[in-house]
Amino acid sequence: GGFSEAYAALCDYNGFPCKEEVQWDVDNIYHSQECREFNLLDFSHLDSRDVALSVAALSFNQWFTKLHCKDFRLNVEITEQILYLISKSVHLEELVLENCGLKSDFAQRFGQALEDHPSSALHTINLANNHLEDRGIIAFSHQFRKLKDGLQHLNLSKTSISTKGLNVLCQSLVGSDVFVRSLHHLDLSGNPGILNGEDSNNLYGFLSRPNSLVYLDLSGTDCAVDALFGALFHGCCSKLAYLNVAKNVYSHKKMKDVSLAIKSFFRNSTALKHIGLSGTKLPPEALRALLQGLACNTLITEVQLDISNCELKSEGAQVIQDHIFDVSAISSLDLSDNGFDSDMVTLVLSIGRSKSIQHISLGKNFNLKSKALADVLHRIVQLIQEEECPLRSLSVTDSRLKSGTTILVNALGSNTSLTKLDISGNAMGDTGAKMLAKALQVNTKLSTVIWDRNNTTANGFLDVAHALEKNYTLKSMPIPMCDVAHAYRSNPEKTEEALHKIQSFLLRNNQRQINFPEQVFKLQQGIATDSSKEVVSKMCVEVQERLDSLSNFHGKEMKEDMLFAEEVVKDAKTSISLIPALYKLGTTPCKGSTLQHRLGFMAEELSQAVIKEIETLLQPVWEYVQICPGVIREDEIRDQLTDTIVDKMALLKNFTRSVIIEQAGVDIVNKLSDVKLLIITTLTQSIMDKIIEDL
Repeated sequence: GGFSEAYAALCDYNGFPCKEEVQWDVDNIYHSQECREFNLLDFSHLDSRDVALSVAALSFNQWFTKLHCKDFRLNVEITEQILYLISKSVHLEELVLENCGLKSDFAQRFGQALEDHPSSALHTINLANNHLEDRGIIAFSHQFRKLKDGLQHLNLSKTSISTKGLNVLCQSLVGSDVFVRSLHHLDLSGNPGILNGEDSNNLYGFLSRPNSLVYLDLSGTDCAVDALFGALFHGCCSKLAYLNVAKNVYSHKKMKDVSLAIKSFFRNSTALKHIGLSGTKLPPEALRALLQGLACNTLITEVQLDISNCELKSEGAQVIQDHIFDVSAISSLDLSDNGFDSDMVTLVLSIGRSKSIQHISLGKNFNLKSKALADVLHRIVQLIQEEECPLRSLSVTDSRLKSGTTILVNALGSNTSLTKLDISGNAMGDTGAKMLAKALQVNTKLSTVIWDRNNTTANGFLDVAHALEKNYTLKSMPIPMCDVAHAYRSNPEKTEEALHKIQSFLLRNNQRQINFPEQVFKLQQGIATDSSKEVVSKMCVEVQERLDSLSNFHGKEMKEDMLFAEEVVKDAKTSISLIPALYKLGTTPCKGSTLQHRLGFMAEELSQAVIKEIETLLQPVWEYVQICPGVIREDEIRDQLTDTIVDKMALLKNFTRSVIIEQAGVDIVNKLSDVKLLIITTLTQSIMDKIIEDL
């Protein structure tokens, strides 16, 4: 796009030396990555004059379409060039200047720049976390109508605007039919008071018209939730996917049939994926309407519902218990910090009835005495150990469970459902870390564990590190920064050693490998059957002792019963002896199987198709080359080109085989191994259950 030439010319014109670093980065890094976003942070270490000149060069550039800067204070020298860029560029489409120390005067001049440039291609504006105030917002809001294609993305979060500025902005939105079709993303969050009162009707007017909004964030704006949902029902049902109205109020005044508006919106939405109501005090009737609406909606799935810190308490818990089973749309539910406490036992039981919830957050709801706390934790353990439990992720963060955390951790050994666990902020200490280490040695399902703020020392980290040496399935364990910082101050060598081991084992686990090591299968076999085998063996002994004591009885019916009992004992002992053979069948490696041959055949077929594609390309290429035969007249040059092409084709063929066999093939084989083991485990457990029933 001629950036380097324009930059060099501007430097020469202004009498400043040209920074080769800027040119090299653009010509090599940006170009090779096909990156069209010019990020000022890449050059924040340079003098502001050099940064300003690089921005000025963008005004004459046809490559870059985005300008990005975040958390970097822009001085007047740089902002002047940004304003010039806005007023001149016909290629700039996205402008992100987040938390850059901009004031209202910048926004006012921004508006003037838009007015001077009617052919601007700008469709994304993010000026979040800048002190623009009403003067700034009003100034450039007036110019929005002049954007021929409207705006797609507008972020004015935390810009210190009031209701006055919002009204002018909304008048521009309402007064343009283009905006109704173009605006997909609107973020006004973090501006307290802008939706407090009747002056906010202009925004509700825009939202009540059929529009194209996909993302709407009004958190922390004093928005009245009851009034909002009436507007959303009329204009936002078809496309809105992300809705965040956290940290607001339910109502500024009493209204009739409010619950009906809430229920109607959630019943008729067709694209919702995220609902954020955290920190908004919800009355029971509003929560009931929300859940009833979702229960009636069969068009949406995998919805994330965040109703944390909504002061739901006992009444809210009862509403959830009444309706959660019927709401199949919810896959993620955050109930943290709602004062459930004494209602947790029944709440956990009701959540267990849901067949759709895969992630649950229950943190900050455990303000209970030790006995009651233990009961709740055991209920959670029962929930995650149920055979058909849909839960894949559990969070109990910041609950100060202390030693109670070990109840959950100890259950991980036999858990076959959870893939992610967050136990941060529970002060479980090194004892908890040791229990976690033991669980990780036998758990083969967890892929992510988060456990910061648990008062873990270097010794606790070493315990976990040693455990991971024997764990081949955990792939993510974010560094517990708070605990690591404290541990490092006390024992830097041991802490560093533990972290190095943890990271190396996680790296190993993230590398593809066919079949898990044999000990993983042995762990699953032992966990699934050892307890049942022990019960069966004990019952066999008891039945045999009973038979021995009845050997002197000679009644016909008694003899028949004794013969039946002897057969049952015999079958039980035979079944126990067959279990190892069954597991051996289930863990037979797939290598050399029909599957491997089919993968190899598929890889060869695909490789040939790729080579054919290259050969098809080469034919017209050679024809074009013949137009200038002098270029490759010499045999040496022709042979060199031919050899290069052959080498590249061989590399491509090897790459194709690698992708099929070493990547996709590994995933398929590993999944096949999991399913085979699951079949054997289920069969074995069924046999054990039947034997126990007969005994």
